[in-house]
Amino acid sequence: MRIAVIDGQGGGMGKSIIEKLKSLKDSNINIIALGTNTIATTNMIKAGAHDGATGENAVIYNATRVDVIMGPIGILTANSMLGELTPSMAKAIGESEALKILIPYNKCNVFITGIQDETLQYHVECAVKKVVDLYNQQKRK
Repeated sequence: MRIAVIDGQGGGMGKSIIEKLKSLKDSNINIIALGTNTIATTNMIKAGAHDGATGENAVIYNATRVDVIMGPIGILTANSMLGELTPSMAKAIGESEALKILIPYNKCNVFITGIQDETLQYHVECAVKKVVDLYNQQKRK
């Protein structure tokens, strides 16, 4: 299973997601860190991503080559992350056939009703659990 983790700014959320995924210790999970800037990419690679790339073209190119895309809800919104996420990136992510597992994060100026205001760590754990469930379903097929 190929998973793209997309993050910007300092890459803290992406780093947390990757650390949780790596703790599964499953060699069949390949993690690609896609940062909107080099700091985010570097921090996600340090967290254990197998590969990493930075910028608009990297996100657009890889969005169609992965099974799952993970990151904050803002990756679907043009100009989020203080403008780091371009309209082309948001379009490529939104149009990708990959399953999107998104973290609700109110700092992206997107509020989702019905979502409990929990800690980032709680939402990361829920997102990784979804990946584990999906992966286990695929193994049973």
